[in-house]
Amino acid sequence: MQDNQDIEQYLYQAIPLAQAMAVRVREAEGERVVLEAPLEPNINHCATVFGGSAAAVATLAGWLLVYRYLQLAGLRGQVMVRRSQMDYQKAIHGAFTATTLPVADLAWQRMAAALAKGRMARLTLVVELECGGQAAGRLEGEFVVLPLS
Repeated sequence: MQDNQDIEQYLYQAIPLAQAMAVRVREAEGERVVLEAPLEPNINHCATVFGGSAAAVATLAGWLLVYRYLQLAGLRGQVMVRRSQMDYQKAIHGAFTATTLPVADLAWQRMAAALAKGRMARLTLVVELECGGQAAGRLEGEFVVLPLS
């Protein structure tokens, strides 16, 4: 079992933007990922978090959730974002978190079954952004896993 620091280092290697944004892994269990990012490297001209940074951290949380599931289930595949929709609810004035919401067991089972048959798998998930304990945004994304040849 990897600890959060090891997972964070992998994230920095796999997606260097995560390190530039100073993203930290607070939790990365099989069913939940929580990432945190500070304001400073993600700031915009209004002294709030740049919308692209907020969307990127939310996307990273979803990507990492799928990656960790594959890892813990002993499955292999290339995780990619197929599409996402970001809903910004309020300006983010400080450090913020991106937390994945639970995914139905049936959705995980379908993904694993598709990969077992050598097919592309799809998974839709939701990530919520918070700042200071208040909802700040929500990403709905569809991730795909391509089987490795």
